[in-house]
Amino acid sequence: MLDHIEHRLNLLELKCRRPVEHVLAGEYKSVFRGRGLEFEDVRAYQHGDDVRAMDWKVTARTGKPHVKRYIEEREQVVYLLVDVSASMRHDNSGSKRKTLTELCALITLAAISSQDRVGLILFSDQIEQIIMPSKGRRHAMRIIDELINFKPMNKKTDLACMLERFRHISRKYSIVFLISDFLTDPSTLELQALSNAHNLNIIQILHSTNKSIQERALIRIEDAETGQQQVIDSAHQNRQQAAQKAKLKEEILKAGVNLMQIESGSDCVDALTAYFHERRRREIDETAG
Repeated sequence: MLDHIEHRLNLLELKCRRPVEHVLAGEYKSVFRGRGLEFEDVRAYQHGDDVRAMDWKVTARTGKPHVKRYIEEREQVVYLLVDVSASMRHDNSGSKRKTLTELCALITLAAISSQDRVGLILFSDQIEQIIMPSKGRRHAMRIIDELINFKPMNKKTDLACMLERFRHISRKYSIVFLISDFLTDPSTLELQALSNAHNLNIIQILHSTNKSIQERALIRIEDAETGQQQVIDSAHQNRQQAAQKAKLKEEILKAGVNLMQIESGSDCVDALTAYFHERRRREIDETAG
């Protein structure tokens, strides 16, 4: 059994490491740059240098203009806030959890390769597990192992409870990835407050489109969190899901929060790369404007 778990863990790391090293690490760094600057040394002034960086004491002592050089404070803290309620774990094919795990593995390895510290909070209608931020491959593998094998105690979702707890856990500015299917609409005010305090990235994992179901058919579904069953029109369900997806996107973007929507079973590398590109493009546009 332990050999099987270790094998799954190694396979996932192997699958994620190449795209991280060749694509995602650079994209990650370009979007999530360090916030501060740390003094390194001084050097002789060169044409085009910012006069605000002048070191007047060294200039006066040497009689030649010098400027201060700074390096970016690279290390940052990344939190993965992951919904492990029943709706995220019990879809028919299991593709939601596979997509969730691969996304988190890619983000974790990209952050670790950038010398950032990564923490994990798994939640349902309560906090199920907390791994405080750290760095290094061993820590990354611990996070990925939890995502693959963790078995939550509860089925329901309480996003507000988790966000309240997180405010007490992380008082320092952090990069936050909040990952859920958001079948229960979140409070945009709470998300906006979190976005004001942290670099918030919301990832919604959507049900995969079932092309095998006829365009119009009666199907029996069960609510994974309550166990209630009902017979519904598949076409009606598809319209509801599309409307919920569009509504969430409109509300979150209106609140000024970054949103990525991905269908379970999709290519996680392509989705994350496109998301990082879009975030970087918006930042460039905002700076230019």
